[in-house]
Amino acid sequence: MGKYLYCVIRCSEDLAFEDVAPMGSVKGPVHTVCCDGLAMVASDSPVKEYENTRVNMLAHEHVLEKVMREYSTLPVRFGTVADAGSPTEAIRSLLRRRSQEFGQLLTDMEGKVELGLKALWSDEELIFEEIVAQNESIRRLRNSIAGKPPQATHFDRVRLGEMVKQALERKRVEEAAAILAPLRQLAHRTVENRVVLDRMVVNAAFLAEKRDEQEFDQAVNKLDERLGTRITFKYVGPVPPYNFVNIVVNWQEA
Repeated sequence: MGKYLYCVIRCSEDLAFEDVAPMGSVKGPVHTVCCDGLAMVASDSPVKEYENTRVNMLAHEHVLEKVMREYSTLPVRFGTVADAGSPTEAIRSLLRRRSQEFGQLLTDMEGKVELGLKALWSDEELIFEEIVAQNESIRRLRNSIAGKPPQATHFDRVRLGEMVKQALERKRVEEAAAILAPLRQLAHRTVENRVVLDRMVVNAAFLAEKRDEQEFDQAVNKLDERLGTRITFKYVGPVPPYNFVNIVVNWQEA
């Protein structure tokens, strides 16, 4: 058996987190492995590659969410396992080797949480009609091919699609900036992640002080009150700072 790694915390005690299931449903609790004031939250695990399934991802996240209720956390990349042989000593060696890095990151994360926001246009057809109404060249080209056979207007249709795509991106950038502006002011750092849907306007994470969480909630509520008929907001948090810390372990460094 090896040990599955979840996160680094500042702790000198051997602790067991009894009320959360470990990765892989193995026997034994989620626990700490301590060294010089730092601790790795870990659990016994076969030495294996864990697939990015929903069950596995949730098991990993549930442990971090449990730990973050009491400690500032540095999430370790999903699927990290300390090899068999002497996994506990390997973890202690890791903590000693990177103690300065982990200590500084924990100081940076102290008293902070991650909050996530996705914003999506509620009606894609409405957005398309706005683009046509606001762009004369798109409107003229669309009207010129209306009612004509597809094979006779193939290249014009391709050009129209490219023009609409560019206009859609410009609109997305403009509206994203307006949504993010009041929220950036309340956050230490903001990460804009890749948008994964045509109707997605914002996919962002914010690192904010715990004490500012209520004010941040109110700012999101104001955006929803102002834009809710046009944009659907999906707001999550607090969660561990996945977008701001991702500890990657290379066991060959030892």
